[in-house]
Amino acid sequence: MKLAVQKFDGTTEDILVEDSIFGIIPNEAVVHQAVTAELSNQRQGTHSAKSRGMVRGGGRKPWRQKGRGVARAGTIRSPLWPGGGVVFGPEPHLYKKQLNKKMKLLARKSALSDKIARGAVVVVEEVKIEAPRTADFAGLLKQWNLEGKIVTFLLAAVEPKLILASRNIPSILVLKSTDASTYDILDNDVLVFDKAGLALLNEQLKKN
Repeated sequence: MKLAVQKFDGTTEDILVEDSIFGIIPNEAVVHQAVTAELSNQRQGTHSAKSRGMVRGGGRKPWRQKGRGVARAGTIRSPLWPGGGVVFGPEPHLYKKQLNKKMKLLARKSALSDKIARGAVVVVEEVKIEAPRTADFAGLLKQWNLEGKIVTFLLAAVEPKLILASRNIPSILVLKSTDASTYDILDNDVLVFDKAGLALLNEQLKKN
């Protein structure tokens, strides 16, 4: 498969990529499992609430059992009372989910093939700016007609000045191409590769 590479002078050239990576029929079920696992593994699982046995106080019976004409009560820390414990509240636990290597690989290939099929992939010769300024990075987006879009840049190497220049634009994510997960590939309007980054990702997925 050939993809067009946009140069800074406005011309284009072709680059060869593997059909078995960028031209397969996407497996939506595997992609769903991969994205679910990736998002689940990002959760800390530290949420917690105190049950009635954990709340401080309430050791004394607030009033006698009979004779007051009100409902009986054994503790002021009952879940029915303000300041009482929580019934079946959240407890810390792991959300970790695992996929085997073949499924992870198929999910990434499916996501890339889907992006290619939708025409949501742009390949440029190089992503470079003179200084770590947001205005300079915004100029690149304007040059490539990407203004106002959610864009993920997958590059061969991520320079610090690119991170500094892009971090003030909330719709932009800059990553090393070989570090991109299935969710990173899908969570955007347009996927932008530099020529070297595309070659690196193509080589990584071909080896596996």
